[in-house]
Parts: sequence; structure tokens; C-alpha cells
Amino acid sequence: MTLLEECPSQSFREACIPVLETKRLTLRAPLLEDAKAVAALVNDRRIAENVARIPHPYRKADAESFIAGANKPDGEAVFLITLRDETIIGACGLTMQDKEQAPELGYWLGVEHWGQGYATEALHAVIDYAFADLGHAALSAAARVTNPKSRRVLEKCGFQWTGVGLCRIRAINSSAPVDRFRLERGIWLALKTWGRMKKVS
Repeated sequence: MTLLEECPSQSFREACIPVLETKRLTLRAPLLEDAKAVAALVNDRRIAENVARIPHPYRKADAESFIAGANKPDGEAVFLITLRDETIIGACGLTMQDKEQAPELGYWLGVEHWGQGYATEALHAVIDYAFADLGHAALSAAARVTNPKSRRVLEKCGFQWTGVGLCRIRAINSSAPVDRFRLERGIWLALKTWGRMKKVS
């Protein structure tokens, strides 16, 4: 992963957010001109049912509202996930619940991009950014109990299961049970060290 600094010039952008690059992906701040593509991608009930804050149906106005509210200077970091040809395939980021809790990592991918390892690759980049650049001590995450693929993505990124809870899902207008996860900075460091040692050997 490489990190390139970039500050969008749009007046709605209140914070500078880096561009993160992985082997196959580029993660960058969402821009207002992305709204149409984001809306087309997210307007799928299979996505909305597994993400807390996404309504269904999802219209261009919802995408514009999401983009306008992203990356305010309160510790939140929101990235669009794009392929190297700049095709938008999803989004991920960190949300600050409150100062007493670890930031929550969340993500979604367009359905046609499921099962190709993109989510794991993108989350590794955001996790590295959260610990190495933002200096967080821990991260939290959740996945619906009916979504084992999302759970597997979190486990591959080093998250450990901490219990079950309820989460309000906007698209279904109800709460649903979720598996809760946490990743400590020490675990992340150990995994990074192990990964480097594995490459050398």
C-alpha cells in the first residue's frame, strides 16, 4: 500500500483525506460528481440489508447527502473504493461513535464485485491507515449474523469476535442481530510483523 496526500478542492470537503493505493485498488475521498455512480451501485437491497445507514431504495439525492456529509473533521474517514481504471466498486471507512469507544470500521461493495477479495484488500489499507497514521488503539466492526461472508472478511483482517448485539438497519426499518468484532493495535502489529517475516522466509 502507498499513501498519497490529496485534498479535494470542493467547498463541501472540510477535511483532507489521503489516497490509499493497494495492489488492485485506489481508495479516495468521495466527490460530488461520484453521486450518480454511487447511487447506481448501492441501489440494491442485498447491500442495504447488511449496512446500518443505507436506505432502500437508494437515490442520487441519498448519494449526494452521503458525499456532502463525508469526512467532516470529527475523526471520520470515508473512502470510495475504485479499481485502477477509476471504476467505483464500493466504499469503506471509519466512524467515531464517541471518544470512549473505538472507531467503527464499515464497508460495502457493489454486488457484481463480491467474492473477488476486494473487500479484504480495501479494509487492510484502511486498517493500516487507522493504526499507522491516525494512531488509534483499537477498531471495532460488526456484521449481521446472516452475513457470514462479511464476518469472514473481518476475520481475515485480524478482527476477533467479541459477542452478539443488535444494530438498527435503516433499509429494513428494524434492528437485527449482529456479530461484534474488535482489532487491537497490538494484534495488528503482530500480524504485520508475521506477514513481513513470512515474505522473507
